[in-house]
Amino acid sequence: MKSVYICLISLLVLLSGCNENATDDETISKARDTVESYLIHNYKDIDQIEFDKDTTSPMGGMMISGIVNGNEKATFSIDVEVENDFSVGSIGKGEEFPERKQECIEKTCDY
Repeated sequence: MKSVYICLISLLVLLSGCNENATDDETISKARDTVESYLIHNYKDIDQIEFDKDTTSPMGGMMISGIVNGNEKATFSIDVEVENDFSVGSIGKGEEFPERKQECIEKTCDY
């Protein structure tokens, strides 16, 4: 009977840890600002950025998604490290996403 209680308590602790996906507006805003700065400083001809989805990961990151220049095929999904320094970890780009600036190809430009 004691082992049943231990299992139930362990399960409750695990499930409560999975529910920490809520992120405050300030964190989302700062992550979006980071993404906007990264895109403008590292890619050519970005005039407009529209955000559509923000999701958090259990590892302390946030995935920011959207489109640029109003083009539905110029999509992006950028992983931002929100636990430490709001740095960009990786980027996924749609088929018509703008090209990277020449000076930012070998080394990411400051953002």
